[in-house]
Amino acid sequence: MRSALTQAMEAFTPALPLAVALSGGADSTALLLACVRKWPGQVAAIHVHHGLQRAADDFARHCAALCSRLGVELIVQHVDARAARGASPEDAARRARYRALDAAARAGDGSIRYCAVALAQHADDQVETVMLALSRGAGLPGLAAMPARRIVHGITYHRPLLEVPAAQLRGWLAEQGLDYVEDPSNADLSFTRNRIRAHLLPAWELACPGFRGTIARSARHAAQAQQLLETLAQLDLDRVAQPPGLSLADLRSLASERQANLLRHWLRTVHGCVPSTAQLRELLRQVAACTTRAHRIEIRVGSGFVQRRAGTLCWYNGRPEPA
Repeated sequence: MRSALTQAMEAFTPALPLAVALSGGADSTALLLACVRKWPGQVAAIHVHHGLQRAADDFARHCAALCSRLGVELIVQHVDARAARGASPEDAARRARYRALDAAARAGDGSIRYCAVALAQHADDQVETVMLALSRGAGLPGLAAMPARRIVHGITYHRPLLEVPAAQLRGWLAEQGLDYVEDPSNADLSFTRNRIRAHLLPAWELACPGFRGTIARSARHAAQAQQLLETLAQLDLDRVAQPPGLSLADLRSLASERQANLLRHWLRTVHGCVPSTAQLRELLRQVAACTTRAHRIEIRVGSGFVQRRAGTLCWYNGRPEPA
């Protein structure tokens, strides 16, 4: 019987040349080796040096030695991944990492050198992401977890290992005789994801041995449902758009569920901000109460404000304009 890793690599058909995000850990090391063997001479590695740990320099040296052994070009990107006061350290590191991957995939003139970048998240990571979303009361976008493929600014990010268990990757690496580094932060139980990994996954393994596959399937169902909601939201946006915002009359003609779906889509895709549950609830309440010309709407969302301007609902980045 073919292993999940073999099946995943057979199904993985990215545009070439390909860049692999390499942390030096077991998962990215396995992905890099598998890609190098499948496409010799057409794979490079990108290592993001976060500088957040004392071991960061050791990680970079390990990646350099590994790439030298495999005959692979290594691109090292140094980033400042420190979180702003009150912000999530994990989110800050993730954002910095993607900025670095985008920069590394481009040539000096900004043109795209590697239009495909492979990321090594695996089945256990996908399960952890779904559990994190559940613990935070997330909606469909959160429950959809990590997509297998996503295009950002012309670069396609692939996650070919989402159905491969972590244990299988480590077992395969041991068979190949390749070493990898262990990130000490993975043992820090102050991070929710690490607590899920340490405590919940072993319990799920005992209760439901096939849970990785079934949770991955649930994530795919959520992603499909979310895609339908986004399609509906875009149709509604085309209908109620009234530059520079939305027609309040047309918005109010929709059912409240469609209003909520449309407002989330409008704020995220047009203005790059995501309302909290409380902000969206209050915005819907004010839209429903907006039955007279004198009724004002003014709610902070993200770094700006949603405000009524005559018969239009608008978003302003900065202080709201006088009504």
